[in-house]
Amino acid sequence: MVLPIKIIGEPILKTPCEKVEDVDGKVVKFAGDLVETMYAHKGIGLAAPQVGKKLQIISVDTVYLELGSKPQVLINPQVVYAEGEVTMEEGCLSIPGLYWDVVRPEKIVVKALELLPNGKLREVEIEADGLYARVLLHEIDHLHGVLFVDRLPAREKTIALAKWRRMRRASAS
Repeated sequence: MVLPIKIIGEPILKTPCEKVEDVDGKVVKFAGDLVETMYAHKGIGLAAPQVGKKLQIISVDTVYLELGSKPQVLINPQVVYAEGEVTMEEGCLSIPGLYWDVVRPEKIVVKALELLPNGKLREVEIEADGLYARVLLHEIDHLHGVLFVDRLPAREKTIALAKWRRMRRASAS
């Protein structure tokens, strides 16, 4: 089922998510809905709070990233190592139409439980760089109530959000 995307300003996007303690049928179904919603909105990543759930679950489009043939669902992901620094443009389904350069680590290691297509779980340690690292970091930020604009220096964040509000007003009229 395609779920509605929460837009900046909605409190859940600023709320830290809870760890998933039990991966039951509800969680597996929700993970499927998360992936379906990501694709329906043409995203390459999506986090549970973006569709209204305070759970530490993200989906990543590994097909687009040329890293596999199936979307990846990670439960309770955490960054355990980061190095370097790289600037790249980011956008977000929760701030539609806004793209801005964001500085993030260049290489990371993430530990998580991966939910496999058969519903089984496996512990993974993912070494990532480039766009894959950026997508993981962006989605993991969502689990802690952080949007990509929160990573901008204060003046740039003000400018970016003012631009976004102007774009929203223009599209509404």
